[in-house]
Order: sequence, then C-alpha cells, then structure tokens
Amino acid sequence: MPTQVQDPILHLQQQLAPVRAQLVAHDVYYALHSLEDLQVFMQHHVFAVWDFMSLLKALQRDLTCITVPWMPRGNPATRRLINEIVLEEETDVDQQGQPASHFEMYLRSMEECGADTAPMHRMLGALAIGESIEKALEVADAPESVRQFVLATFNVIDSSDTHAIAAAFTFGREDVIPDMFRHLVHDLRERFPSQLDTFTYYLDRHIQLDEEVHTPLAQQMVRELCGTDANRWQECQEVAANCMQARVALWDGIKAALSQPVA
Repeated sequence: MPTQVQDPILHLQQQLAPVRAQLVAHDVYYALHSLEDLQVFMQHHVFAVWDFMSLLKALQRDLTCITVPWMPRGNPATRRLINEIVLEEETDVDQQGQPASHFEMYLRSMEECGADTAPMHRMLGALAIGESIEKALEVADAPESVRQFVLATFNVIDSSDTHAIAAAFTFGREDVIPDMFRHLVHDLRERFPSQLDTFTYYLDRHIQLDEEVHTPLAQQMVRELCGTDANRWQECQEVAANCMQARVALWDGIKAALSQPVA
C-alpha cells in the first residue's frame, strides 16, 4: 500500500505552529491601556506596514512583467493572484469608498489618534533621495526593534530567492495577521469606542482580505514556486520561522516601550 504523502503546506504550518502560537498569544495586545500606549504601538508598527509593501512589490517584480517592452512571464495563474493582492493592498477603498493603500490608511489612522508620523515621513524622505534602508532608518531615528525587523525583511528581499520572499509574505505576514489583529480589534473597540474609526476599519479590512482571499492565493503561490523541491520547502520553513521570530522581537520592543502602570 503506497505511503500517503503529507500536504507540504500543512506540514509547513505544523512546523511553524510553536512560533506562530507565541506570536498570536503575545501580551502586547493586552498592554494598550491608554491612547498614549496605542500611539507608541502604532509608531513602531507603521514600519512593518510599510515594509510589507516592499515584500509584495518584490513578488510582483519577480512573478510578473513590470518592464517595457512587456513580455508574458511565468505562470498566468500566479501573475493573476499576485496582481489581485497588489490591487487590494496598494489601491483598496477606505470607509468613504475612495482608493487608498493600506499604508496610507494606517498613516491617516495615526494622525486621527495623535500618533507621531514624523519618523516615517523622514524615512520616506530619505529613501526618496536615494539613501539606503539602513541610513533611512537612522534618519527616522527608528527604535532598535524596528530597525532589526525592517532589516530582516530586506535581507529576505535582497536574497532574490522568490520562493523565500513568498514564504515571508505568506507565512510571516498574510497567514498570521488575522489572528494577531483580532485581539486588537476587540480590545480597541472595548477601550476606545468611536475614537479609532480608520484604524479599526484598517484592521477589519486586513482580517477579511487576508483570511478569506489573500492567504489562500498566497499559499497557492508558494506551492507553484516550490513544487516538489524539498530544499525549497525547507528554506520556506526557515524563512517563515525567522520572520515570525522577528515579529515577536518587534512586539517585545513595543511592550518594553509602553508606559508602565503606576505601582
């Protein structure tokens, strides 16, 4: 009787389960006791919202044709799925039905709750004049946990291994984000009713899109890129685990920066 081969996506998820559980159960979600705490969280987290788009654009660069003259490139199904994700991440609709990227929605939500957007704008300004990621983070005076998180993301991007980038995107971000954000949405609505409309809309939108649409599409992308190559699947597991550990370290940094309750 032939041995049944385990689905590689399921196997990868099982291997990632311990670090995923650590991330989903992190106590930073329950440490946002004041509006000031939320501001600190957002001032750190916005950098992860931003570098997510660089992961996505790296995939679009590798899996579709973005040069002129245009030529058909790769698998049409993979092209379609990555372009669908780009459409919704880069030009989704806000509460008023107007086009906006999720990053732009996040900046708007920061402004609404009084969080400082100046560091991110300094970083974007530095990048616009050609500074390196390292220098731009320095110009932004980003916290050390943020610097390490962003640099870890760009280490994956700079590897130019498309399957590794896809693993970071799929399992380090899309697959785990809904479970992380559910904690925030529930607690924020309880603590700050009607004060954070754009932010809770952003969180709700991510939960819906990532869980129902993006994660299944992204998993199919990883299947396409890895095929039956055992080495690629192993590399995907290692990259995804490293990405989740980097997020845990970012959450640790945020928790350490939060205001401490008076004894």
